[in-house]
Amino acid sequence: MNTPNPNPDNFDWTAAEADVAEVVDLDAKRARRAAAESGTHFEVNLDEAPQRGGMPVEPPPVDASGKRPIVPANWSTWPNIRHSLAQAAALTGYRAGFHAVRAPQYATLATFWAGVGTFRLIGRQLKWWWVSEQYGLRQAAADANDPAMWLKLHREVKATRMWRGIVLAAEAVAVCVGGPVLYAVAPVWALVLTACLLVAFLAHIGRPEDRRIITPATVSGRFRRVNPDIILRAYYAAGLGHPDKAHQQIGFGSTMARDASGTGSQVSIDLPYGKTFDDAVKARGAIASGLDVAVSQVFITRDPSSHRRHTLWVADRDPLAQGAGRTPLLRCKPTDIWQPAPFGLDERGNKVSVDLMWNSILIGAQPRQGKTFAARSLALYAALDPYVKLTVLDGGGKPDWRKFALVADRYAFGLAMTRDGDPAEIALEALREIKADVQDRYERLSKLPVDICPEGKLTREIARDPKYRMPVRLVVLDEFQEYFDLGDISKEIASLLVYLVKVAPAAGVGFVDATQRPSGVGGGQVATQFISFRDNHQVRFSLRTGSWNVSDLVLGAGANSEGYDSSTLLPSYKGVGILRGASDATPTVRTYLADADDAEKILIAARKLREAAGTLSGMAAGEDVAREVRDVLADVRSVIERGETGAQWEEIAARLADRLPEAYADVTAESVSAQVRSFGVRSVDVKRSGKALKGAKADDIDAAIARRKAA
Repeated sequence: MNTPNPNPDNFDWTAAEADVAEVVDLDAKRARRAAAESGTHFEVNLDEAPQRGGMPVEPPPVDASGKRPIVPANWSTWPNIRHSLAQAAALTGYRAGFHAVRAPQYATLATFWAGVGTFRLIGRQLKWWWVSEQYGLRQAAADANDPAMWLKLHREVKATRMWRGIVLAAEAVAVCVGGPVLYAVAPVWALVLTACLLVAFLAHIGRPEDRRIITPATVSGRFRRVNPDIILRAYYAAGLGHPDKAHQQIGFGSTMARDASGTGSQVSIDLPYGKTFDDAVKARGAIASGLDVAVSQVFITRDPSSHRRHTLWVADRDPLAQGAGRTPLLRCKPTDIWQPAPFGLDERGNKVSVDLMWNSILIGAQPRQGKTFAARSLALYAALDPYVKLTVLDGGGKPDWRKFALVADRYAFGLAMTRDGDPAEIALEALREIKADVQDRYERLSKLPVDICPEGKLTREIARDPKYRMPVRLVVLDEFQEYFDLGDISKEIASLLVYLVKVAPAAGVGFVDATQRPSGVGGGQVATQFISFRDNHQVRFSLRTGSWNVSDLVLGAGANSEGYDSSTLLPSYKGVGILRGASDATPTVRTYLADADDAEKILIAARKLREAAGTLSGMAAGEDVAREVRDVLADVRSVIERGETGAQWEEIAARLADRLPEAYADVTAESVSAQVRSFGVRSVDVKRSGKALKGAKADDIDAAIARRKAA
C-alpha cells in the first residue's frame, strides 16, 4: 500500500459528477519509506493513469466492529418510516405548490420558445436537406484544381438532396394531412397531450442552453470532498512538512471520516517532529488555500495527547453564515448565575456558555457588528436570576438598554441630563457604592466561620441568604470609553473602574464591558487607566474589527500570533466573534439573538421574578438613589483650619473623607483638585513641615465663592 500523494488537482464534488483528476505517481523508494513511517489510506497503488485521488470521505461506523446497518436507520422502525414518508410527502407537496404557482409563467415561456424552436427546426431541416456540410469539400476540390473530385462530389450531393427532399416532402404531407385528421378524430385528452409534448419538444429546441423554463424548487448543495491527497497537498503547500524529506512527512492519526453532525469532514493530523499545534494554527489560511476552501471552513483543535497532533475539521459550507437562532432565555425561566450563561453556537454547532461568576468579560468590535446584542444577552441571563443585583451603565445612551430600568439596582443611560439626574454622576456614585461594598465584603467574609465560608470565599448559600447582604452583582458597561473621556470626573471614574475590575470579581461582582474603541482615549493618566482597565479582563469576545492590531487589543496580546484575528471575519457576519479565555478552546461563536422585543419580554418576566423573591431594589424599586448635591468649594473651605493660609490636596482629600464620609469616602487628591480648579482656583505650592506640595490657598477659594455669589 502506498501513502497518498499531495496532488493539486485531485478532488471531486458531491451532488455532481466527479471529475477525473491527474495523480502524479510517487517513486517506489519514497512510497516504501512513507508506508513504513506513516499510516496508509489507500488500498490501490498510485500509477500514471488518471484516477480519482484519495479515499472518499465515508461516514463513521455505527459500532466498534465497523459494520453498517443493513437497513438504513430512517427505514428501520415504524416511527422512522412514518417520519421519512412525512418528510417525502412534505417535500413533494412543497414542490407541487411551488410549480403550480409558476405554471402560467412556464406556459408563457414554453409557448414563446416553442415558436423560436419551430423556426430553428425548419432551419435545421433545410440545412440537412441542402447538405451544406459538403460545401467545404467541393471548395477544397476546386481550390486544388481537381475537376474529377469536384464532379464526383457534385453528383453525390445532387443524389443526396434528391432523397432527402423526398423525406422532407413526406414529412410535410404527413403534417398537413395527418394534423387535421388527428384533430378531427382524436379525443380531447389526446389532443392536449400531443400539444403539450409538441410544445415541450419545440421549446427544448428553441430555448438557449443557459435559459431554463422550469425553475427548480429546491437546490442541491455542492461541497468539496476532502481526502488525504488534498490534505497532504494543503499541509505541504503551507510549509508544515516536506514529502521528499525523511521525518518531515505529514502523518494521519485516524482515517478520514464524516463529522458526527454531518456538516463536515475531520481527521487527526500528525505534524513532523518539531512542528507544533501553534504552527498549524498560524498556517490556517495557507491550509485553507491548499484545500481550496474558504478560511472560515477550516478549524484546527488541539489534541491533548501530543503537541504536534491536532484535529482538522473542514466544514462543507461556511458554518458562520447561518445564525444561531433565538436565545433560549425566551422561555423566561429563572436562571442561576452560578451556572454558565448560554452564549451561542460554535463553528461546529456545539453550544457555548460563559461563566459570569468570578469573571470580567470584555466585548469589542466595530460599530453594528452585534457587540451590544452580545453584552445584552449575558445581562439578560443575569436579570433572570432574581438574586443578582444589576448595575447597567450605557455611555452611548442607546435604546438597547433602556428596558433594564425594570430590574437594575442602578442604571444610567447616555451622558445628557435626565429626570434621574446627571448620568455621569449616577455612574460615579454607583461605582463608589460598589467599591465600598466590595471592601466591606472582604472584611466580613474573612470573619465568617470556616463551616459557613470555607477558604474565605463567597458561596451560593451566602449570596442567596439576605442576612449576609452579599448578593452576586453584575456590572454592565456599554460604550465604556465614554466614561474615560468626560474631563475631570473621568479621573475618579477611571480609578474606580481599574480597582473594581482587578478586585471585585473575586468578591462576587462580575463585569461585562463593551466598547467600539478598544485602542483607548486621549493621553495622560486616564488613558493609562483605560489600558489597565481593558487589559484586566479574563474573558474576551471580539466581533469583527478593522485590523489585527485592534483584534489583539480586544483578545489580548499574542492572539494574532496564535492564529486568532477577528479582522478576518466577514462584514456579513453579525453577532459572530472569537471567544478567548472562557475555556481551554478559543471558538468562533455565533451568539444567540435577542432583539428589543425579546429583551423586553425577558425583562418583564425578570421583574416579576424579583418581585416574587422580594429582591427588587434600588432605582428599579423606585428608590431615590440620586447623589446628594454638595457644594465642593464650601466643603473644601470648611476643612482648611483657622490660621492656615491653605492646604495641600492630599490633606484636603483626607480631611473630607474623615469629616464627610457619606459624600467623600472615596475622594482622591486628584479628583478634589480637578473639581476645585474647575471653579478657577489655582493649584499652588503649599508648604508643610518644610515640604512644598500642590494645594489650594484659602484666599483663592474665598474669591471663587465670592465670584459665584456675585454671578
